[in-house]
Amino acid sequence: MKIREFIKGELIGWGKYERVIFPLEILFIIGLSIYIGDDKIALISAICGITYTILAGKGKISCYIFGLLGTLCYSFLAYKNALYGNLLLYMCYYFPMQILGIFKWRKHLDKNSREIIKTNLSLKYRYILFISAILLALIFSFILKQSGDASPYMDGFTTVLSVFGLILTIKRCIEQWYIWTIVNGLSVFMWIEAYYKGSNCLATILMWGTYFILGLYFLYTWKKELNKQDI
Repeated sequence: MKIREFIKGELIGWGKYERVIFPLEILFIIGLSIYIGDDKIALISAICGITYTILAGKGKISCYIFGLLGTLCYSFLAYKNALYGNLLLYMCYYFPMQILGIFKWRKHLDKNSREIIKTNLSLKYRYILFISAILLALIFSFILKQSGDASPYMDGFTTVLSVFGLILTIKRCIEQWYIWTIVNGLSVFMWIEAYYKGSNCLATILMWGTYFILGLYFLYTWKKELNKQDI
């Protein structure tokens, strides 16, 4: 596919409010971060992360370009703040899985909208997912506590749930947005704690707060789209 055609496809399907609100969210965080002198890596991570979430929510494959860059920046921040669970998650899992996501999504793009075709899980697999995630999160939190993690339970749950969330993202399942909402909410509290301990990471707090709002928004829009498909 030619670059010009790819870019044109990525610009299709945006609502009039989305075209205004999404860029304003990014500009707000850039402006505030510059004003307070926030960490430059944290700012880049926030911009890439929010752009990734917006594009992923719209089902645009270009989300993975920003996802890869944001993964590298966020990994550096996690290392600086002794959040080893998040560091391990992003470098050993997120990075290769996002590359995999590019190839998986290419096979399931709608020819007209150039967006992915959304899916959902059966009730049985939802229960299996929930029970597995809770058990693994508890085990991993205990391991992180023994390793001296700064916030073992928050870090443990966000790490394990993010693993499941990314799998569901690649599989194009709406259930990812339920998981991301929990992860994003917990991450806000985790980074607020790091901020009060002296970390210069306000942009990261704003990033996760924005993720939380975007997650709720895309849960709503994916539900509408899946309902239309059922009809």
